[in-house]
Amino acid sequence: QVQLMESGGGLVQPGGSLRLSCVVPGTIFSGNTMAWYRQAPGNQRDVVAFITSSSDAIYTDSVRGRFTVARDNAKNTIYLQMNSVMPEDTAIYYCNKFPAVGHMDWGQGTQVTVSS
Repeated sequence: QVQLMESGGGLVQPGGSLRLSCVVPGTIFSGNTMAWYRQAPGNQRDVVAFITSSSDAIYTDSVRGRFTVARDNAKNTIYLQMNSVMPEDTAIYYCNKFPAVGHMDWGQGTQVTVSS
C-alpha cells in the first residue's frame, strides 16, 4: 500500500504561518502534477493548490497570495507555505496527485487549526 505522509500541521493564530510537508512515494510523485487538498468538517475534500513537474503552480482564489506550493523532486516532497492564515483555513490537509480521479490512496493528512 502506498503511503503519503503529510506533516507540519498544528494550532496557529489568525495571521500566523505554517509550513506543511508531504513525502510521496516515487511511483506517485515522479513526473506528475501534485496538489494539496483540504477537507473541513462536513465538507468535501477540495484542491487548494497544485504544482506541475516543472514547478508551475496554480492556486485557488481563496489562498492565492497567501499560500505557496513548492516541490523538491530529489526528495519526492511537496510543501505548502501558509501565510496570513485565517479561521476558514482550518481543515485536514492532504497531498496527492492532481487531478484526483479514480481510486487513489490517501495519507492520514495533517490537521491545521486556525484559532485565537
